[in-house]
Amino acid sequence: MSDEPEIVPEETPAPRRRKPAIVVAAVVVVAAALVAGVQFAPKQEEATNAAATGTPTPSVKKTTTPPPRTSAPPKVPEASEFDAWASKTSQWLDVPLRAMVGYAKATTKLAKDVPGCHLSWVTLAAVGKVTTDHGRAQGGQIGTTGVLDKALGTIEVRDFYNKVVSTANAAGPMQVSPANWAKYQASYAGGKPDVQNIDDAALTTGRALCADGHDLSQGQVWWDSVATLQAAPLFLHRTLATVNVYGTVGQGTAAPNAAVLSAVNFAIDKIGLPYIWGGNGTGGNDPGFDCSGLTTAAYASAGVKLMRTADTQFRSVQHVTDPQLGDLIFYGEPATKIHHVGLYIGNQQMIDAPQTGQAVQVHSYRKDGDDYAGAGRPTA
Repeated sequence: MSDEPEIVPEETPAPRRRKPAIVVAAVVVVAAALVAGVQFAPKQEEATNAAATGTPTPSVKKTTTPPPRTSAPPKVPEASEFDAWASKTSQWLDVPLRAMVGYAKATTKLAKDVPGCHLSWVTLAAVGKVTTDHGRAQGGQIGTTGVLDKALGTIEVRDFYNKVVSTANAAGPMQVSPANWAKYQASYAGGKPDVQNIDDAALTTGRALCADGHDLSQGQVWWDSVATLQAAPLFLHRTLATVNVYGTVGQGTAAPNAAVLSAVNFAIDKIGLPYIWGGNGTGGNDPGFDCSGLTTAAYASAGVKLMRTADTQFRSVQHVTDPQLGDLIFYGEPATKIHHVGLYIGNQQMIDAPQTGQAVQVHSYRKDGDDYAGAGRPTA
């Protein structure tokens, strides 16, 4: 992985001493999805219980070191604390309160109906965010009864190559596919299920995830289960990233730094764009990013100015021992040259633009034999 800034176009890319974890197209998953020479990483062979989320840690290939064990995903609190929790968490994450309630209701019900599934609200919330921005796509909103004020049909999603990667004829705030709706539809309140109702849509999505005895506390099972909703790497990587962020923030005791959350959300939105040497992601002839181009643009979107290369970023931010959400992750030789940088999103994972031929994506920030140089905090 290397840093190839636009301001020094004649620079020869630094040797890549740490193989990237994924490839261009969208999200870490399904066997290498090759498209016009750009791809995502191969299907992960190792996984872990996510630190704050219960999701998998993607890996490039098997190593002798097992993935880290982490704490349990955040849970929906008891009834006496629910209102305060829902209000606080929805504000911190910019999730409409009624959507948060829907995700929580479905999670609580499935915890009783299918206790072995271990579904966390962060997974349902992440799916809702990635598919329809919690029902806000196309200007809609969820009413007090849980029903969208404007019915949502299929929200078409295209990848960098203009290929449609969304599910045909999906509908509602969770974009439930016709097949999953036919098989798993359920009404939270009883009566006829409504795909436009967040309570019913979230419950149906949860039932699909928990089907066939799935235990979502197991990383690979989580990954495979989410792929049954939509198999496109773009969807999978964005969902994985969002789960990490929601889980990290959800377990916090204080509101997240607004600039950090803005930068991280920017990076999630850019998952699937290609690695471009010197790229700043401005579109047109500059469609993608190199590693420091992504981190620079992410923090610029939050009003925080960074130096343009990985090396200058490393030497201009406060170094920290344990990375937190939004910190920069560096690789190289501190005394001479830092050649790569990513954006930490929690649960031992980061978003980065790995190298030519690969997309902006999610993967573990440490692996055996890497040249990890440390972490830095732009907002310190």
